[in-house]
Amino acid sequence: MEERADWLVMLLIGLLLLVWLAHGLRTWLFRPLPARVPDMPINENIPDHPAVDMLENAGYEVLGGKIKIPLLFDVDGEDFHSRLFIDFIARNDENVLYLVKVARSRLPMEWTGSSIRDRLLPYFLLYPGCGGVLYVDVDNDEVACIHFDWDEEDANGYDE
Repeated sequence: MEERADWLVMLLIGLLLLVWLAHGLRTWLFRPLPARVPDMPINENIPDHPAVDMLENAGYEVLGGKIKIPLLFDVDGEDFHSRLFIDFIARNDENVLYLVKVARSRLPMEWTGSSIRDRLLPYFLLYPGCGGVLYVDVDNDEVACIHFDWDEEDANGYDE
């Protein structure tokens, strides 16, 4: 009789351990991305700029200044160098990080899907955990928040 009770206790402990492990694995798999994107460099030096005031008035906290991201492409053994620039890093009151691009008069943004893709997609792909890109147009006093997501239309192939 005592041996049966021992087995029952061992079985109960094993079931509890299995439930605890399954819950831990599920929690780990479905954990949201961290508020601060890993490996995102933050330049503590924030220069005075009208865009900083505009972002703060729009409810964002500016955390960092300009970041240069060096890129290297190897094409058939030949190296090509380039870089991307992020003007600022900001976060909203929900602690979500945003990359900030400031509009340049010599390269205005055309608000079409293809233009947004060509100009901003590299930032979303570089830091997929960010909340989006804030596009600040100082001349027009506008802050646009741009989010990226996959479109379900024609996602599985090309239809002619």
